[in-house]
Formats: sequence, C-alpha cells, structure tokens
Amino acid sequence: MKTINLAVIAHVDAGKSTLIDAMLAQSGVFEEHGERVELVMDSNELERERGITIYSKNCSIRYKDYTFNIVDTPGHADFSSEVERIMKTVDTVVLLVDAAEGPMPQTRYVLKKSLENGLRPILLINKFDKRDQRAQEVVDLSFDLFADLGASDDQLDFPILYGIAKEGIVRYDMDDENNDLIPLFETIIKHVPPFEAEEGELLMQISSLAYDEYIGRLGIGRLLRGTLKPRQEVLIADTEQAPYKARINQVFRYIGLTRTSVDQVEAGDIVLISGIDDISIGDTIGPPSGVEALPSIPIEPPTLAMDFYVNNSPFAGQSGKFLTTRHIRERLMRELETNVGLKVEPIPGSDAYEVSGRGELHLSILIEQMRREGYELSVSKPRVLYQEIDGRICEPYSRIRIEAPDHFIGNLIRKLNQRKGLMEAMESEGGYTTIEYIAPTRALLGFRGEVINDTRGEGIFMRQFDHYGPYAGEIKSDRNGPILSKETGTVMAYSLFQLSDRGEFFVKPGQPVYEGMIIGLHNRQEELIVNPTHNKKMTNTRASGSDDALRVPTAREFSLEEALAFIEDDEWVEVTPDAIRLRKKALTQADRVRLARSKRSEQLLR
Repeated sequence: MKTINLAVIAHVDAGKSTLIDAMLAQSGVFEEHGERVELVMDSNELERERGITIYSKNCSIRYKDYTFNIVDTPGHADFSSEVERIMKTVDTVVLLVDAAEGPMPQTRYVLKKSLENGLRPILLINKFDKRDQRAQEVVDLSFDLFADLGASDDQLDFPILYGIAKEGIVRYDMDDENNDLIPLFETIIKHVPPFEAEEGELLMQISSLAYDEYIGRLGIGRLLRGTLKPRQEVLIADTEQAPYKARINQVFRYIGLTRTSVDQVEAGDIVLISGIDDISIGDTIGPPSGVEALPSIPIEPPTLAMDFYVNNSPFAGQSGKFLTTRHIRERLMRELETNVGLKVEPIPGSDAYEVSGRGELHLSILIEQMRREGYELSVSKPRVLYQEIDGRICEPYSRIRIEAPDHFIGNLIRKLNQRKGLMEAMESEGGYTTIEYIAPTRALLGFRGEVINDTRGEGIFMRQFDHYGPYAGEIKSDRNGPILSKETGTVMAYSLFQLSDRGEFFVKPGQPVYEGMIIGLHNRQEELIVNPTHNKKMTNTRASGSDDALRVPTAREFSLEEALAFIEDDEWVEVTPDAIRLRKKALTQADRVRLARSKRSEQLLR
C-alpha cells in the first residue's frame, strides 16, 4: 500500500469535520465500525456542544491501493498550536474555503503555515449550493491570498475543486453531475506523490502528544525512515540536551477510526508510541547507535494570561470535589502533557498559578473542562503578554473581520476607532458590510459579545493574532461600576424590585449571594453596595394592590467567556461545577479600601 498523509485545514465552521465524515462514510469505515455518527472526529463533549474542532485528530481510509492518513485540525485561532505541529507530518493539505464567505482571518494563518512547510495545497470551495455563493470570485480571492503569503510558482498551481461536504459531493466543476468524493480522492493521488522513504536506519520526530490513563503518555509523529516495532531500543535526542536511551513499549497506528496496536510500522506512516514518560514535542528518535537531533518544531508563544486561584469564597466546597492548590496544580500539570500551546508558572509568594495561552477561548475551554470534572477555582481577568523588541515595549495585535447589516456598521467602526484600531478593508454587498481591522488584542477582549449584542445577533466576528507591535497607550474601559452585595444570604424579590431602577441585575429571587459578590451593573460609573437579602417587613395592614406579585426584571446570565470579558482587574470569576459567579478580589469594603491604598502607595514609590 502507498501512503499519503493529508490535513484538512480551514477557518472555523467551514466544514472540515463534515468533509472527513463523508470521506470515512464513502470509504466504508462506518460499515466496519457499525452505526454512523455525525461529526465523528469532534468526539469531545465541548467540541460537539460548540460545533468546533479543538484538538487535532487522526484517522485513516483506503482508496484503491492507497492509504490516506487524515488529520482534522482546529479552525479557531486559539488552537493554532495544534495546526502548527502537524504540518511536519503531512504531504499535502486540503484547504476548505466557504463559497460565500471567502477566505477568513484564520484561513490566512493555516495557509501560511502550510506554505512555509513547502506543502502544495488543494483548494476546495465548499458549500457552493448556497444561494449567495460567489465561487469564482472566492477562487480569485484565494489565489490573491496565496500570492500575498509568498507562495512559490509550484504552490500557486493548485488544483481547484467544488464541494457540498454535508452531502458528500466534490466536483471538478460545479456543473458536473457526480454525487460522490471520487474527484477529491483522484486529485489527491494525482497531485501528491506517495511518500518515498530515504535509505537508512530508524528516524522519527515527535510532532504531537496524547495521553491515555492506562498507557500513559503517547508520542505521535511521522516515521521518516526505517521501521518501528514494540520493545525496540531507541535513542532520543533534542537540540538542548544529550541523547538518552529508551525502550518503546507499544506501537500504534490508526486503522479507520481505531487506534490499533501493531507489530511493525513502515516509513511514511503516522505512528503513536508508548513507554517513554518524558518524551516531548520535537524529540528525534533514532537507533541506539546514534542519532542527530532534527531542528525543533517551533510553536508560537502564548499571547494571553490569566491567574488561577483556589476558590476562597463563602460558598467554596459546596459543589466541587477538587478544591486545593495541590488539586489545581496536578490538573494543570496533566494538561501540559498534551496542550503544548499552554504555559503554567507559579506566582511567587502565593498559591496561585499564571496560565498562558493563545486566546480567550483557549483558556476558557480549559476552565470549562476543569469545572465539569469537579474543580472549583477563581480566575482573574485575562491580560495580554508584552514583549520587549529592539528596546521597545510591544504588545500583541489582532486582525479582525466583522460582517454585519449596513445600519450597524457605523457604531462598530466608532467603537473600533476608540480601541485604537486601524481599518484595513471595507466592502458592502446585499445590505451587509464587511470590515477588517488591525487592533491591540487587549482592546478586543470581550468585543465579540459586544458585536453580537450591538447587531442583535446578526453580526459575525472573527479574530486572529497578527503580530507584535509598539504599545498603543492607555485604552480606557467604558464599563459602568458594579453593584455589590453587602450581605450574605438569599436574594429577595422585594429588594430587587426596590433596586430595579439602579441598574441591571445578574441574580434572581431565591439565589444565594455573599458579601462582595457582583450582583449587577450600576447605571453610573461608581460602584454601588446594596443589600439584596432585605425583605418587606410584615404588618397587619394591607393596602390595595400592595401584595400583588412584584415584577422583578429578568436577570442577565453569563457564559464563562462573557464573565471573563466582563470583569475588571480587581475582580474574579468564581467557577464551580454548578455556578459561575462574579466577585471582587477583596470581598469586604474594608479590605478593598486597604488594597486601594496599597496600590496607590506602590504607584507613588515608582
């Protein structure tokens, strides 16, 4: 069998996982594994809920005398480290572009990485059955993107296909009549020569990691040369330390959807190996006689950080199983086993940890997973990570793209200008306007929610890290002051009714609250401290209509991402298995005054 390794890349929601479902179905994999499941590659619970791919995953199919090893990659910018690693293991990429939307910010990033690795992409214009499709224009835009990213003449000569992934259709031309994926399979064979191994002994580089609670740490990579067997002695080298000997325990490869233990693997295949506990991404594996470390696999550094604290609120321990610093540390260390885009460092002088990642979604997915596993913790407001470049303080900038009805665009442009954004492009068609901006990443934290609210759900917002540039100066928050509870107890409808003209509330009658908890947003800039647990005094006097049901305003509910975007520097999000609460770092008024004085003293000393 000849082997071709390929990755399917695109922006989020372009149809990558749906296309792979169709490839598995038409190659007979589902027949071998029983009942078909939609989006089988998005097997993680959070992936299915959110409709996005978070972790790159492997499967294989057979077509004629070829084995295609397929990697499904994340489309969201925050999980780009997953994309970076797999480029070394594949022979080509299938680039999906929506026939109506065209290339998106993340399309630029994943395509750039594939071109830098010398790959020759196959362009697949997906969803050409849309009423607003503009497939031919999208082909031209895609060509311009290739050229803009410095593609070689060979890379610019890419095959073009048209597809409807949800129906399992790919065609050479939109007017063709075939209703299967044969054109895609044939294009892969014609466009990509099968892997030919060099002569010589074993050579492999680890490009990804996985973890199995029974087997332990798994190293994943392409076998570049030689063969690999269970119990084989090897030498492991990297660019920073001396090589050391180890013994491989088991060898696996993907057959269909199943990770299967095998007796031998030939060069060209994507291999999983177990038995080496401290194996890392970039490690080179060779024969015991000696091996020279291959160049390390670069991973772009984190751009955003948050602090993880033990939950010390009055409600701590009511619903979680894992509450202590030790529990949080062990969970974060376990996450580092496979999540290479993440960085964890202890904060000196405290029992907290600074956790850095590629973006808000990257970090919030981790917090949500921990919450579902029974952890309780408090987390700080996300902040960007600065770098010193040529003696200047620089900060991350993001490229954003917003598509919204024409009548909403003026307000969005005003907000982006206030956030020190720079317009890159603007175009209007069919009552919708699309704008592209470059803006400081810190100014865009939480902006996705604002776009959705300001456009009444009709706006589309996409963000992609672009570069590090000079610090843009202070960007003031326009959020009003919080409404804080000054008592611990149960929220009363009477209190909310009496306070309803003071602002927007986040709690409802019967909900428990504690002192220092943020229960609403004030109408003014200053914070407001109230008692939401106060109830009406009971008397024997009844006034006409006074005992009618009180009309309490509907409480605003927060998702985890919305809560992280809402808080300020002196506030935390309390995360437990059954609740997401907003709170002040210092819960009592006396502690908050003391903290404010301490900060002023530090600023004066500077």
